[in-house]
Amino acid sequence: MTSKHKLDFIDLELKKIKKNNIYRKLNYSTAKDSHITINGKRLLNLCSNDYLGIPITKMQSSQLQSSSRLVSGNDDSYKKLEKVLAKHKSQQNSLIYPTGYMANLGVISAIASKGDLIISDELNHASIIESCKLSDAKIIIYKHNDMDDLQTKLKQKGVKKFVITEGIFSMDGDMSKLKQITELAEKKNAITIVDDAHGDFAVGKDGKGTPNYLNVAKKVDLYISSLSKGLGSFGGYVASQNNVIDLCINKSKSFIYTSALPSFLIKHTLERFESNREKQKKKLENNIKELSDGLKEIGFEINSSTHIIPIIIGKEKLAMEIGEFLKKNGVYAQPIRYPTVPKNQARLRISVTAWLSKTDIAEALLVFEKAYRKFY
Repeated sequence: MTSKHKLDFIDLELKKIKKNNIYRKLNYSTAKDSHITINGKRLLNLCSNDYLGIPITKMQSSQLQSSSRLVSGNDDSYKKLEKVLAKHKSQQNSLIYPTGYMANLGVISAIASKGDLIISDELNHASIIESCKLSDAKIIIYKHNDMDDLQTKLKQKGVKKFVITEGIFSMDGDMSKLKQITELAEKKNAITIVDDAHGDFAVGKDGKGTPNYLNVAKKVDLYISSLSKGLGSFGGYVASQNNVIDLCINKSKSFIYTSALPSFLIKHTLERFESNREKQKKKLENNIKELSDGLKEIGFEINSSTHIIPIIIGKEKLAMEIGEFLKKNGVYAQPIRYPTVPKNQARLRISVTAWLSKTDIAEALLVFEKAYRKFY
């Protein structure tokens, strides 16, 4: 008789995952410009979040690591970049975190507490969901972009009230109804928090983000964002009033109890911020229109107007089959499945970047046309 190991229960869990067609495994790849190489096969990369495709410059690496920023991991490069990011968001101050995920975890759990009320969009990112749980505040979910539902839920009591939304939603590519959200929040004296990881640097005047694009930048109380998407570098940050940043320095666990990003990465981020981002942004906008229009002409239902274009497939197994077909034909558009998106809403999530040339887009559309004929 085979003896059981105390971790054998994990095999049963993995078996369930495989049965539901949501099993994942790591691909080892090399990405360069508009292409990615996986297992020796060169593919057109429609999965990159490096939206602006800012040309890569050589990094001068110095000390790789020191300590937490509150110990010995802080230097002047942080001060310079945080000043620039605060101005970028028209806020008093900003604070850099090692990742955008850690920024959400640390900021929301630091400012919200027991007795408070958090009202969060149902399609918010996993990092927002987890950070809300860490806060000990009462959490209420409102239907996605449903302003009547938000208005109703804002009537509930809380010592402090917070409305949390993304700027551009990461899986659907639609924009938050920030004009209405900020108006409703203002009436109930609620604090508006926007995670603009996918809109920052890619939309708005000078890439100032989704609230700027929607003309409500001054009505947002607290911004959380990423440096690793539109800007194509690494890290995350929060921008708000001085007292918010001061509180995060003193109370945010994912800031305090972790090593700082190496300073050469901070300097590299500053260089990318100061590059010709507007030129890249215009190229991105042209690419979005060209690819989106082409997919519609083929027959796909496209509702997004941003650089995130989801093609909703439905069943997880079918999404995997279409994704594999695209891959065999030279296009990498990774299927997204539960739990990242709701069950039976599996999709191909196309990320448009400025790296793509007109030839790249034309080649991609030919492959998508073949897929449409085969599976639709």
